[in-house]
Amino acid sequence: MIGAPEKLNTSGDPIAAYKRLLRDYLALRPSGTRQRIAKVTGTHKSFISQVANPAYRVPLPAQHVETIMDVCHFSAEERAAFTTAYEAAHPGQLRAPAVSAVDRRAGLWIDLSSISDIDRRQTVEDSIRRVAGDIIAIAEDRKRQ
Repeated sequence: MIGAPEKLNTSGDPIAAYKRLLRDYLALRPSGTRQRIAKVTGTHKSFISQVANPAYRVPLPAQHVETIMDVCHFSAEERAAFTTAYEAAHPGQLRAPAVSAVDRRAGLWIDLSSISDIDRRQTVEDSIRRVAGDIIAIAEDRKRQ
């Protein structure tokens, strides 16, 4: 089939193991989770699908692991299982210098998934961005352009 991923023997493959976990965890999350992850990580939904598919060799970059676990609200057990599997596939990657907790809190993520109407959700998102921009301008003591 044209465009289908090359089928790999993924048994015993540590990359496929964490991808299977990610795929299974994503399946338990609400619709639109892949899109939210893509937006927060600055990637495309198709990239998120590839890093969650054990048949693809595209690895999940270490800098996105914590973000994905946060966006998906992984439980403590899910976090432990996923980080263990990821570490087995990519030893030392998660120990690489990460964004500090202060830097991580510099951004804000708001879950709007409860708003099912896409147009309404976009209107709410635009309003939040506008208000947040005004508040940031006040905090920075500058005029809004």
